[in-house]
Amino acid sequence: MAGSGSGPPVFVRFWGTRGSIPTPGHKTKRYGGNTSCVEIRAGDRLLICDGGTGLRELGLDLLARDKPRLEAHLFFSHMHWDHIQGFPFFLPAYAPSSDLYVYEVAKGEDRVQRLLHGQMRSEYFPVTFKDLGARIVSSAFEHGVTEFDGIRVSCLEQTHPGRSFAYAFEIGGKKIVYSTDNELDLTIQNRDEADRDLASLRRLPDAFRRFVDGADLLIADGQYTEAEYPKKIGWGHARANTVVDLALQAGVKQCAIFHHDPMHSDELVEDIVREGRERAQRTNGKLAVFGAREGLELKLE
Repeated sequence: MAGSGSGPPVFVRFWGTRGSIPTPGHKTKRYGGNTSCVEIRAGDRLLICDGGTGLRELGLDLLARDKPRLEAHLFFSHMHWDHIQGFPFFLPAYAPSSDLYVYEVAKGEDRVQRLLHGQMRSEYFPVTFKDLGARIVSSAFEHGVTEFDGIRVSCLEQTHPGRSFAYAFEIGGKKIVYSTDNELDLTIQNRDEADRDLASLRRLPDAFRRFVDGADLLIADGQYTEAEYPKKIGWGHARANTVVDLALQAGVKQCAIFHHDPMHSDELVEDIVREGRERAQRTNGKLAVFGAREGLELKLE
Protein backbone atom coordinates (compact mmCIF):
# COMPACT_ATOMS: atom_id res chain seq x y z
CA MET A 1 0.00 0.00 0.00
CA ALA A 2 1.33 3.47 -0.88
CA GLY A 3 2.67 5.36 2.09
CA SER A 4 3.70 2.27 4.07
CA GLY A 5 7.34 1.53 4.85
CA SER A 6 10.29 3.86 4.41
CA GLY A 7 13.43 4.08 2.37
CA PRO A 8 15.52 6.39 0.20
CA PRO A 9 13.73 9.06 -1.82
CA VAL A 10 12.27 7.92 -5.12
CA PHE A 11 13.17 9.91 -8.23
CA VAL A 12 11.12 9.93 -11.43
CA ARG A 13 12.59 11.49 -14.57
CA PHE A 14 10.94 11.91 -17.96
CA TRP A 15 13.19 11.14 -20.94
CA GLY A 16 10.50 10.91 -23.61
CA THR A 17 6.91 12.18 -23.35
CA ARG A 18 5.63 12.28 -26.94
CA GLY A 19 3.34 9.72 -28.55
CA SER A 20 3.26 8.00 -31.96
CA ILE A 21 6.38 9.45 -33.58
CA PRO A 22 9.34 11.64 -32.54
CA THR A 23 8.62 15.32 -33.13
CA PRO A 24 11.78 17.44 -32.83
CA GLY A 25 11.43 21.12 -33.58
CA HIS A 26 10.79 24.55 -32.13
CA LYS A 27 7.06 23.86 -31.53
CA THR A 28 7.84 20.99 -29.14
CA LYS A 29 11.04 22.12 -27.42
CA ARG A 30 9.34 22.79 -24.05
CA TYR A 31 7.66 19.40 -23.57
CA GLY A 32 10.03 17.48 -25.83
CA GLY A 33 9.86 15.47 -29.02
CA ASN A 34 11.21 12.07 -27.92
CA THR A 35 8.82 9.15 -27.55
CA SER A 36 7.94 7.39 -24.31
CA CYS A 37 10.61 6.65 -21.71
CA VAL A 38 10.47 7.21 -17.94
CA GLU A 39 13.16 6.46 -15.34
CA ILE A 40 12.29 5.49 -11.75
CA ARG A 41 15.20 5.41 -9.31
CA ALA A 42 15.56 4.65 -5.60
CA GLY A 43 19.13 4.33 -4.38
CA ASP A 44 20.88 1.89 -6.72
CA ARG A 45 17.60 0.42 -7.96
CA LEU A 46 16.75 1.47 -11.51
CA LEU A 47 13.47 0.85 -13.31
CA ILE A 48 12.71 1.96 -16.87
CA CYS A 49 9.24 2.30 -18.34
CA ASP A 50 9.19 1.91 -22.13
CA GLY A 51 11.97 2.23 -24.66
CA GLY A 52 10.96 4.99 -27.04
CA THR A 53 13.54 7.37 -28.46
CA GLY A 54 13.99 8.92 -25.02
CA LEU A 55 15.78 5.70 -24.01
CA ARG A 56 18.80 6.76 -26.06
CA GLU A 57 19.25 9.91 -23.97
CA LEU A 58 18.77 7.94 -20.76
CA GLY A 59 21.45 5.48 -21.86
CA LEU A 60 23.96 8.25 -22.47
CA ASP A 61 23.22 9.73 -19.07
CA LEU A 62 23.61 6.35 -17.35
CA LEU A 63 27.06 5.91 -18.89
CA ALA A 64 28.03 9.39 -17.73
CA ARG A 65 27.19 8.37 -14.14
CA ASP A 66 30.28 6.17 -14.42
CA LYS A 67 29.22 3.25 -12.25
CA PRO A 68 31.22 0.01 -12.58
CA ARG A 69 28.08 -2.07 -13.19
CA LEU A 70 24.55 -1.22 -14.29
CA GLU A 71 21.47 -3.17 -13.31
CA ALA A 72 18.18 -2.04 -14.84
CA HIS A 73 14.66 -3.47 -14.94
CA LEU A 74 12.74 -2.70 -18.16
CA PHE A 75 8.94 -2.66 -18.36
CA PHE A 76 7.27 -2.16 -21.75
CA SER A 77 3.65 -1.02 -21.85
CA HIS A 78 3.40 -2.61 -25.30
CA MET A 79 5.47 -3.14 -28.40
CA HIS A 80 4.35 -0.44 -30.82
CA TRP A 81 7.35 1.23 -32.41
CA ASP A 82 7.14 4.50 -30.51
CA HIS A 83 7.69 2.48 -27.32
CA ILE A 84 10.59 0.29 -28.44
CA GLN A 85 12.48 2.19 -31.16
CA GLY A 86 15.05 3.58 -28.74
CA PHE A 87 16.25 0.16 -27.59
CA PRO A 88 18.78 -0.43 -30.45
CA PHE A 89 20.36 2.93 -29.51
CA PHE A 90 20.51 2.20 -25.75
CA LEU A 91 24.29 2.07 -25.26
CA PRO A 92 24.23 0.19 -21.91
CA ALA A 93 22.76 -2.75 -23.87
CA TYR A 94 26.14 -3.06 -25.63
CA ALA A 95 28.20 -3.05 -22.42
CA PRO A 96 29.24 -6.37 -20.78
CA SER A 97 29.00 -4.56 -17.43
CA SER A 98 25.21 -4.20 -17.81
CA ASP A 99 22.53 -6.54 -16.46
CA LEU A 100 19.16 -5.82 -18.06
CA TYR A 101 16.01 -7.56 -16.79
CA VAL A 102 13.24 -7.43 -19.39
CA TYR A 103 9.74 -8.30 -18.18
CA GLU A 104 6.97 -10.26 -19.87
CA VAL A 105 3.46 -9.82 -18.44
CA ALA A 106 3.04 -13.56 -17.79
CA LYS A 107 5.04 -16.76 -17.68
CA GLY A 108 5.25 -18.52 -21.02
CA GLU A 109 4.99 -15.29 -23.04
CA ASP A 110 7.85 -14.13 -25.25
CA ARG A 111 6.31 -11.14 -26.98
CA VAL A 112 8.67 -8.52 -25.58
CA GLN A 113 11.87 -10.45 -26.30
CA ARG A 114 10.60 -11.60 -29.72
CA LEU A 115 9.77 -8.09 -30.93
CA LEU A 116 12.92 -6.51 -29.48
CA HIS A 117 14.83 -9.15 -31.46
CA GLY A 118 12.65 -8.52 -34.50
CA GLN A 119 13.29 -4.80 -34.83
CA MET A 120 17.04 -5.55 -34.86
CA ARG A 121 16.88 -7.91 -37.83
CA SER A 122 19.31 -6.92 -40.57
CA GLU A 123 16.44 -5.63 -42.74
CA TYR A 124 15.75 -2.97 -40.11
CA PHE A 125 19.01 -2.38 -38.25
CA PRO A 126 22.72 -3.13 -38.87
CA VAL A 127 23.37 -4.70 -35.44
CA THR A 128 21.53 -7.84 -34.34
CA PHE A 129 20.20 -8.57 -30.87
CA LYS A 130 22.78 -11.36 -30.53
CA ASP A 131 25.57 -8.80 -30.85
CA LEU A 132 24.54 -6.94 -27.70
CA GLY A 133 27.15 -7.24 -24.96
CA ALA A 134 24.90 -6.88 -21.92
CA ARG A 135 23.47 -9.78 -19.96
CA ILE A 136 19.79 -9.60 -20.91
CA VAL A 137 17.53 -11.68 -18.67
CA SER A 138 13.91 -12.47 -19.49
CA SER A 139 11.71 -12.21 -16.39
CA ALA A 140 7.95 -12.54 -16.01
CA PHE A 141 5.04 -11.55 -13.80
CA GLU A 142 3.18 -14.26 -11.92
CA HIS A 143 -0.55 -13.62 -11.54
CA GLY A 144 0.02 -9.95 -12.35
CA VAL A 145 2.74 -9.32 -9.75
CA THR A 146 6.53 -9.45 -9.50
CA GLU A 147 8.80 -8.54 -6.57
CA PHE A 148 12.54 -7.88 -6.30
CA ASP A 149 14.85 -5.88 -4.01
CA GLY A 150 11.95 -4.73 -1.84
CA ILE A 151 9.99 -3.47 -4.87
CA ARG A 152 6.52 -4.72 -5.74
CA VAL A 153 5.26 -4.25 -9.30
CA SER A 154 1.74 -5.05 -10.49
CA CYS A 155 0.46 -5.03 -14.06
CA LEU A 156 -3.02 -4.65 -15.51
CA GLU A 157 -4.23 -4.94 -19.10
CA GLN A 158 -5.58 -1.76 -20.71
CA THR A 159 -7.76 -0.82 -23.68
CA HIS A 160 -5.51 -0.40 -26.72
CA PRO A 161 -5.15 -2.00 -30.18
CA GLY A 162 -2.64 -4.85 -29.95
CA ARG A 163 -2.86 -4.92 -26.10
CA SER A 164 -1.06 -2.70 -23.59
CA PHE A 165 -0.40 -2.87 -19.86
CA ALA A 166 -0.25 -0.45 -16.97
CA TYR A 167 2.30 -0.88 -14.19
CA ALA A 168 2.01 0.07 -10.50
CA PHE A 169 5.34 0.38 -8.70
CA GLU A 170 5.45 0.30 -4.90
CA ILE A 171 8.91 1.33 -3.81
CA GLY A 172 10.27 3.13 -0.78
CA GLY A 173 6.78 3.63 0.64
CA LYS A 174 5.62 5.38 -2.55
CA LYS A 175 3.29 4.26 -5.34
CA ILE A 176 3.84 5.27 -8.96
CA VAL A 177 1.48 4.18 -11.73
CA TYR A 178 2.60 4.22 -15.36
CA SER A 179 -0.43 3.97 -17.66
CA THR A 180 0.11 5.01 -21.23
CA ASP A 181 -1.74 4.01 -24.43
CA ASN A 182 -5.02 3.34 -22.66
CA GLU A 183 -8.36 4.42 -24.15
CA LEU A 184 -10.05 5.11 -20.84
CA ASP A 185 -13.00 6.73 -22.58
CA LEU A 186 -14.24 3.39 -23.90
CA THR A 187 -14.54 2.16 -20.30
CA ILE A 188 -16.52 5.07 -18.84
CA GLN A 189 -19.42 3.64 -16.81
CA ASN A 190 -21.75 6.64 -17.29
CA ARG A 191 -20.94 7.37 -20.94
CA ASP A 192 -24.38 8.70 -21.89
CA GLU A 193 -24.34 11.22 -19.05
CA ALA A 194 -20.70 12.12 -19.73
CA ASP A 195 -21.40 12.70 -23.42
CA ARG A 196 -24.35 14.98 -22.62
CA ASP A 197 -22.43 16.98 -20.03
CA LEU A 198 -18.68 17.17 -20.58
CA ALA A 199 -18.23 18.77 -17.15
CA SER A 200 -19.71 15.80 -15.30
CA LEU A 201 -17.40 13.34 -13.53
CA ARG A 202 -16.63 10.31 -15.71
CA ARG A 203 -16.86 7.15 -13.64
CA LEU A 204 -14.13 4.65 -14.48
CA PRO A 205 -14.20 0.89 -13.78
CA ASP A 206 -13.61 -0.20 -10.20
CA ALA A 207 -10.80 -2.57 -11.21
CA PHE A 208 -8.75 0.20 -12.78
CA ARG A 209 -9.59 2.68 -10.03
CA ARG A 210 -8.36 0.17 -7.42
CA PHE A 211 -5.17 -0.38 -9.44
CA VAL A 212 -4.41 3.36 -9.35
CA ASP A 213 -5.79 3.94 -5.85
CA GLY A 214 -3.70 6.21 -3.62
CA ALA A 215 -0.87 6.70 -6.10
CA ASP A 216 1.63 9.38 -5.23
CA LEU A 217 2.11 9.85 -8.97
CA LEU A 218 -0.02 8.78 -11.93
CA ILE A 219 1.65 9.06 -15.35
CA ALA A 220 -1.15 8.61 -17.87
CA ASP A 221 -1.85 8.93 -21.57
CA GLY A 222 -4.04 11.99 -22.07
CA GLN A 223 -3.39 12.51 -25.76
CA TYR A 224 -6.67 14.06 -26.93
CA THR A 225 -8.71 17.16 -26.32
CA GLU A 226 -12.49 17.01 -25.93
CA ALA A 227 -12.92 18.23 -29.52
CA GLU A 228 -10.47 15.72 -31.02
CA TYR A 229 -11.64 12.52 -29.38
CA PRO A 230 -14.92 11.91 -31.29
CA LYS A 231 -12.85 11.52 -34.47
CA LYS A 232 -10.28 9.25 -32.76
CA ILE A 233 -12.53 6.67 -31.09
CA GLY A 234 -10.87 3.26 -31.22
CA TRP A 235 -7.37 4.65 -31.74
CA GLY A 236 -6.36 3.61 -28.22
CA HIS A 237 -5.82 6.92 -26.42
CA ALA A 238 -7.71 8.96 -23.83
CA ARG A 239 -8.91 12.50 -23.37
CA ALA A 240 -6.83 14.31 -20.76
CA ASN A 241 -9.96 15.25 -18.82
CA THR A 242 -10.88 11.57 -18.47
CA VAL A 243 -7.42 10.90 -16.99
CA VAL A 244 -8.01 13.71 -14.48
CA ASP A 245 -11.35 12.16 -13.49
CA LEU A 246 -9.64 8.81 -12.89
CA ALA A 247 -7.04 10.51 -10.70
CA LEU A 248 -9.76 12.27 -8.71
CA GLN A 249 -11.69 9.06 -8.08
CA ALA A 250 -8.56 7.12 -7.12
CA GLY A 251 -7.24 9.67 -4.63
CA VAL A 252 -4.06 10.34 -6.61
CA LYS A 253 -1.71 13.05 -5.33
CA GLN A 254 -0.06 14.08 -8.62
CA CYS A 255 -1.19 13.42 -12.20
CA ALA A 256 1.19 13.79 -15.15
CA ILE A 257 -0.51 14.11 -18.54
CA PHE A 258 1.67 12.05 -20.87
CA HIS A 259 2.03 10.75 -24.47
CA HIS A 260 1.46 14.14 -26.07
CA ASP A 261 0.03 14.04 -29.58
CA PRO A 262 2.66 14.62 -32.31
CA MET A 263 0.43 17.34 -33.78
CA HIS A 264 0.25 19.25 -30.50
CA SER A 265 2.51 22.25 -30.00
CA ASP A 266 3.79 23.21 -26.57
CA GLU A 267 1.08 25.86 -26.42
CA LEU A 268 -1.69 23.32 -27.06
CA VAL A 269 -0.26 20.97 -24.43
CA GLU A 270 -0.31 23.92 -22.00
CA ASP A 271 -3.99 24.51 -22.81
CA ILE A 272 -4.82 20.83 -22.22
CA VAL A 273 -3.01 20.82 -18.89
CA ARG A 274 -4.60 24.10 -17.80
CA GLU A 275 -8.07 22.73 -18.53
CA GLY A 276 -7.31 19.55 -16.61
CA ARG A 277 -5.96 21.52 -13.67
CA GLU A 278 -9.11 23.67 -13.55
CA ARG A 279 -11.27 20.55 -13.74
CA ALA A 280 -9.43 19.05 -10.78
CA GLN A 281 -9.69 22.22 -8.73
CA ARG A 282 -13.46 22.34 -9.18
CA THR A 283 -13.71 18.88 -7.62
CA ASN A 284 -10.71 18.53 -5.33
CA GLY A 285 -8.07 21.20 -4.87
CA LYS A 286 -5.56 18.64 -3.56
CA LEU A 287 -4.82 16.94 -6.90
CA ALA A 288 -1.81 18.40 -8.73
CA VAL A 289 -2.09 18.16 -12.54
CA PHE A 290 0.87 18.90 -14.82
CA GLY A 291 2.22 18.05 -18.24
CA ALA A 292 5.02 15.48 -18.45
CA ARG A 293 8.04 17.31 -19.81
CA GLU A 294 11.30 15.92 -21.11
CA GLY A 295 14.06 16.42 -18.54
CA LEU A 296 11.67 17.01 -15.63
CA GLU A 297 12.73 15.09 -12.50
CA LEU A 298 10.47 14.61 -9.50
CA LYS A 299 11.62 13.66 -6.01
CA LEU A 300 9.08 11.68 -4.00
CA GLU A 301 9.99 11.62 -0.30
